[in-house]
Amino acid sequence: MSEQADSCAVNTLVEIPGCDPVAGRVVWDPAHSLWNGGMLLATLVLAPLLFSWMAFAAFLLLTGTTLLLGHSVGFHRRLIHQSFNCPLWLERTLVWFGTLVGMSGPLWMIRTHDLRDWAQRQPACHDYLAHRQPMLIDGLWQLHCRLRLDRPPAFDLGRVGRDPFYRFLERTWMAQQAPLALLLYAIGGWGCVVWGICVRVCVSVSGHWFVGHLAHRRGPQTWLVKEAGVQAHDVPWAAVLTMGEAWHNNHHAFPGSARIGLYPGQSDWGYAFIRLLTRSGLAWNVRLPSAMPMRRETLSKAATATLPS
Repeated sequence: MSEQADSCAVNTLVEIPGCDPVAGRVVWDPAHSLWNGGMLLATLVLAPLLFSWMAFAAFLLLTGTTLLLGHSVGFHRRLIHQSFNCPLWLERTLVWFGTLVGMSGPLWMIRTHDLRDWAQRQPACHDYLAHRQPMLIDGLWQLHCRLRLDRPPAFDLGRVGRDPFYRFLERTWMAQQAPLALLLYAIGGWGCVVWGICVRVCVSVSGHWFVGHLAHRRGPQTWLVKEAGVQAHDVPWAAVLTMGEAWHNNHHAFPGSARIGLYPGQSDWGYAFIRLLTRSGLAWNVRLPSAMPMRRETLSKAATATLPS
């Protein structure tokens, strides 16, 4: 995965002869299933018993912080799409926050994202990759299973895949909650632990799936990607909660852009944070749609639209 990667490419995936995004089967993923199921069980059983306003405040603060710094900016816009450059120490810090979200390790996140991204650009792909099944089935698949393609592509994670810190996070992504749990226990006891870890992870992981499901099923569209079998939709009500990630139609149109909320009124806290980093001298080479004029050749308008700046 080169630092000079194509701003709209699927940068880690390597198409090999015969690879196919359609043929495959959905199988149980015990590690993620037990993790997600355990967080849900703790949320349903323990969270109501251990509620306090301090615990709820810890939940809100940590959910917003990890989703903004970690998932949106660290994982998605920096590590996966390389939509801006920053010092390595800052990148690693943001990726650590992304690991704290509790979805998985950074290398798994890259492979999972890029497989789906590549598959959705093909004329056809498996229902798992398109979120095409009814909501309950899709939720079961995404939170408790994985897709085993008969003829999968290969991956080359480059510098990121060789990074010893990221490899460490990949092996210990569940255990990364432990230091935070100790701090929360010292501050507010078991209530803060349950709300700051279990409820936060459950809401973040389930919310990520739920918004992703909607973003490929229904909602406003400005752009259509030519020849892509799966098109994206915006989910306006979730824009603030997802730090701007819910403008998913914009993202499919300009996947390498650091700015996802492209039009007036489209909230994008992730891009606002990147702008803050830029003003502080901690981010540079920030990619925007105005630097992707050739991208228009792969798009058609689903509504009246102009190329955003």
